[in-house]
Amino acid sequence: MGPIRVRLEGEYKMRAAFYNGIGKMEVNDYPIPDIEDGEVLIDIKATGICGSDLNMNKAKTEADDVPAGHEITGVIVETGTGVSKEVIGQRVAVEVLGSGRACLQCWYCRQGQYIHCPSSTKETRTNNREDYKSGGFSEFITRKITGCYPILDSMSWSEGALVEPLAVSVHGLRIGQIKGGDNVAILGAGTIGLTAVAAAKKLGAGKIFVTAKHPQQAEMAKKLGADYTADPSDGSFEDLLFEMTDGRGADLTVETVGGSRVDSLTQSIEVTRKQGRVVILGVFYGDLALNWARPILKELTIQGSICYGLIDGVHDFEQSIEMFSDSDFNLREIVTHSYDLEEIQKGFETAYDKNTGSIKVHIMQEA
Repeated sequence: MGPIRVRLEGEYKMRAAFYNGIGKMEVNDYPIPDIEDGEVLIDIKATGICGSDLNMNKAKTEADDVPAGHEITGVIVETGTGVSKEVIGQRVAVEVLGSGRACLQCWYCRQGQYIHCPSSTKETRTNNREDYKSGGFSEFITRKITGCYPILDSMSWSEGALVEPLAVSVHGLRIGQIKGGDNVAILGAGTIGLTAVAAAKKLGAGKIFVTAKHPQQAEMAKKLGADYTADPSDGSFEDLLFEMTDGRGADLTVETVGGSRVDSLTQSIEVTRKQGRVVILGVFYGDLALNWARPILKELTIQGSICYGLIDGVHDFEQSIEMFSDSDFNLREIVTHSYDLEEIQKGFETAYDKNTGSIKVHIMQEA
């Protein structure tokens, strides 16, 4: 059965949420995107509010003309030319930012690194689709079938919407060459920090150390498998980590904070052992000065990591979905609040205000 659509002013419309340019999210009618060759139409069931959504709204000076949102799960309800009708009804996690809109032909796509495809980013896009016209804060979205990964029958919609942020952390740990028994430091306990804890545990980490600013984050990190948590700003984290690693430091450090200061990056360098690895998952912006003498003298490997892709023939989405097959994998517990699409402004307010106890906020459309 195809989607239920409302026809307004000659177009089929859906409900979608937009930043209004003056501090609020508003829900309005918006055209359901056309389905191109090789694409499918997805009835969205859940979308996570990402830290990048929060930060970008703060930085915006104009209203959105396209819905945002990229942590998406839903049901395929229609197909374009070249896509088998058999996929209709599949429950999927959607790779919005990579193969879901990549060309699948360039050198990067042939390596399975779809996020680096010139067609996959707004700044370098070579195809003629403006911006795929919809994001996860809407009722429907179109993406290429190659960017749709079937989720397990046992997975809830909330778990389906956690696949994307989990894949970000899985990619970072894999590209950082995590090994069984590695002592892992994770700086930051937001969504990406917490998914990194859960993923590191599944991938065989030894001791896991986490910095957390808020009590609910520290408690959740422990639930997901962290051995130690500490405040990032008072020196206790460094003291604890060195004490528990015989003075060496972490074998692998995952930085998830980012921002306009280098504090967390400097801390990453300090807590990593000599000849260790640092993976940067946090997004930094602005002209930042870093003392490079320290990582050079320690012979550190510093690895950037962005989104997800194929490593050794396995996509990070596939590995992330497989993690949910373990009944003890309790990542769903990070979802502390859920709101309907029409209540999305409340969702953003809750996500901003950590005094509410929020960790992860989802926009649900299960009906």
